[in-house]
Amino acid sequence: MIDLRSDTVTRPDDRMREAAREAEVGDDVYREDPTVNELEKRAADVVGTEAALYVPTGTMGNQVAVRAHTERGQEVLSERESHVVKWELGGMAQLSGLQVRTIEGDDRGVVSPDKVRENYVAEDLHRPGTGLLTLENTHNSKGGAAIEAEDIAAAAEAAHDLGVPVHLDGARVFNAAAALGVEASEIVEPVDSVMFCLSKGLGAPVGSMVAGSEEFIERARRNRKLLGGGMRQAGIIAAPGLLALENRHRLSEDHENASRLAAGLDDIEGLSVLEPETNITLVDCSESDYTAAEFLDACEGEGVLGVAFGEYVVRFCTHWDVGEADIEEVISAVGRAL
Repeated sequence: MIDLRSDTVTRPDDRMREAAREAEVGDDVYREDPTVNELEKRAADVVGTEAALYVPTGTMGNQVAVRAHTERGQEVLSERESHVVKWELGGMAQLSGLQVRTIEGDDRGVVSPDKVRENYVAEDLHRPGTGLLTLENTHNSKGGAAIEAEDIAAAAEAAHDLGVPVHLDGARVFNAAAALGVEASEIVEPVDSVMFCLSKGLGAPVGSMVAGSEEFIERARRNRKLLGGGMRQAGIIAAPGLLALENRHRLSEDHENASRLAAGLDDIEGLSVLEPETNITLVDCSESDYTAAEFLDACEGEGVLGVAFGEYVVRFCTHWDVGEADIEEVISAVGRAL
């Protein structure tokens, strides 16, 4: 079975397993795990921030960051199809007592400065005001769109001019950096905090990072504890994360495979595929007489897994467990399925 459901399905390699076995550990709640401490320092250095915090998941990372930036009752501006809105169980409302005011991004999920200014609400006697802007890069719902650093900076500047902090959901920010030919720190520099995943394209078995100023990370650390993310001898899972950071330099291979996949599938009658920007390929099967669910059932019968991204849209996500030969087999298998 060739699994293209997500880049979260990767399995740790032998080096990661050995690193976990040999990891020096301590109690991380007491800040005594040297491997976690090293991971946090290195992660902060990679994205150019003062400090970083290791968290179990990307969703927890986003939620501890959002809570650290805001006060209960405030509004958060978020792009309408962003991950924090669509796939985090209403966490901003449930966990932090926040209201979400969604912003309509463009067809790639880019939030314009004008939209930020139009949707900003000032605090007064009757209204709690806007407390945070969230952005996303790459944009998952928009097929892994790699948002240019200047677009992130423009939206962030508009928010900062209004006194509003900015959090970047950068689960795949290294994919964005690879696609744009820049360092991740250039994308992150204009925002106040960022979350990025180690367990997606970088291949670690578990974990994400939240990064920002030292003061912000101290607040986020308390929120991590509140949400049950205070871990003990976590060096065993942090050690593979250190190796995962090195894998950011190979993400262009996944992008090339996504492009090969898109070109091959687009040649199949009944399918329409846009050129992917990173490692996510969205396939429109509306002209094939299949719904997305039916299409995926047929593909699974031929040994290929994907996920539905709408009634007639399917997502295939390339990753380091899938090579060029696998891509050719997927194209053949999808042809047989149809």
